Amino acid sequence: MRQAGVLDVGCHSALLTVVRRRPGTVLEPVFSRKVRLSLHETLDGKGRLGKAGMESVERAVAEAVAAGPRLRGPEVFAFATSVIRDAPNRDEIVARVARTTGTRLRLLTGEEEARLAYVAARQWAGPTAGQLLVLDIGGGTVEIASGTGDQPRAVYSLPLGARRITRDWLPGGTVPSQRRLAEIRQHLRRSLEAVPGLPQAEPGGRVLACSKTFEQLARLAAARAKSPRARRQLALPQLRRSVSLLADAGPSRRAKLPGISRHRAEQSLAGALIAQTLMEACGAKEVEICPWSTREGLLLERLGVPHATGGGPRRAG
Repeated sequence: MRQAGVLDVGCHSALLTVVRRRPGTVLEPVFSRKVRLSLHETLDGKGRLGKAGMESVERAVAEAVAAGPRLRGPEVFAFATSVIRDAPNRDEIVARVARTTGTRLRLLTGEEEARLAYVAARQWAGPTAGQLLVLDIGGGTVEIASGTGDQPRAVYSLPLGARRITRDWLPGGTVPSQRRLAEIRQHLRRSLEAVPGLPQAEPGGRVLACSKTFEQLARLAAARAKSPRARRQLALPQLRRSVSLLADAGPSRRAKLPGISRHRAEQSLAGALIAQTLMEACGAKEVEICPWSTREGLLLERLGVPHATGGGPRRAG
């Protein structure tokens, strides 16, 4: 029986996930260990990770790996997301973590993250799913992928993540004016309109949203509608109402709203604005919340789940 592990180091946590594959199953959980991080609090105006941030990454990686079951080194794929990948001092961070923990963090491109999110979403959706459009809002970037096979036809990675938009347009997460909201919407629309061949939702196809941002927005909308079943879907009218609600509340009040976690409250408004504009630009009236994303895509491929071969996806962004 094969098993594999992935250590995912992001802005808010370092998460070690170990799974195995039994006949007739895709992913069977074996072990999971999450260590909380708050790297956004240690970033300077240029996205550089400070000394305290680097030390917290070292501690989190060491703690997560030490807590896991015994695995051979090659069985654990350790990678860092955009908060480290896009940091000007990323090489120093990777070198320090490798030196102090023995674990070298790999840096996936945004396009590769988009491809892996699609691979995961395709497996999660099942063999009968046809056309898929996969949307993933991260802290630094937005990933988009589409296709009909096991591998996507097109992948995109755009610098429109919730943490980045908060830093550049909504410092502290607060809204200075309605004019600023209009400026953010315009920036997002123009950025998406400039993408050549931006994938569109197609009749009969499915649109899957693979990120904590979408998941928390769906929970918020479901709580307001008093319908727990709606947590797995999110429609544009619900999202527009949530944008207004989040814009009228500061980060401390947002953290008390159902579905919005404390450590994501500051960037939750930016995430909602991005989600709304992204769905509008792609012609998606509704999305399904998919719990699998890049991490699961890596696990699937490391376990040897078969996928289509060929020329690979077209990349843009």
